[in-house]
Amino acid sequence: MIEKLNKAFSKLPGVGAKTAQRFIYHLLERDRPGGLDLAKALNEAMENVKNCERCRTLTEKTVCEICSSTSRDESQLCIVETPSDIHVIEQSGVYSGKYFVLSGYLSPIDGIGAAELGLDELEGLLTKEKVNEIILATNATIEGEVTAHYIHNLAKKYQIKTTRIAHGIPLGGELEYTDINTIAHALSGRKDYN
Repeated sequence: MIEKLNKAFSKLPGVGAKTAQRFIYHLLERDRPGGLDLAKALNEAMENVKNCERCRTLTEKTVCEICSSTSRDESQLCIVETPSDIHVIEQSGVYSGKYFVLSGYLSPIDGIGAAELGLDELEGLLTKEKVNEIILATNATIEGEVTAHYIHNLAKKYQIKTTRIAHGIPLGGELEYTDINTIAHALSGRKDYN
């Protein structure tokens, strides 16, 4: 049973066999009620959480709170790779538009194409809704850039303005500790100082 638990915990990103073992022994030795609460919460989430029918984020409802909100700017659509990206952007308190979740990035080598990312759903959304701007918030990886380029071309087809989130040196970061690719990206993406 402990080995089965170890394999289950090890499936989580960033959790190796030793970390999984620490979790298991902690729950079994010191916090059995916490373990039962965790099991119950996981079971409920697996049964009740699904994808939003509009933006594809995770929700317990048919349409998530952001998509059903009338106070959000429907003319802006931020494209992200994962539901957790929405959480990060929402924490900033700066963006008030809507989202579309790809649940990955284009990677033909891994068999992930436009259909797997729901880009046909995105195109359908662009034909139904009045979107004036698509904000590309895919990761600054080769796959993320390829995905952003694909979506940019799709948006061009519908004459929708496309912008890309800035990538570069983080606030509080120091140049001497920043890698050369980040510096190059920050320099090429510079803007006027107002």
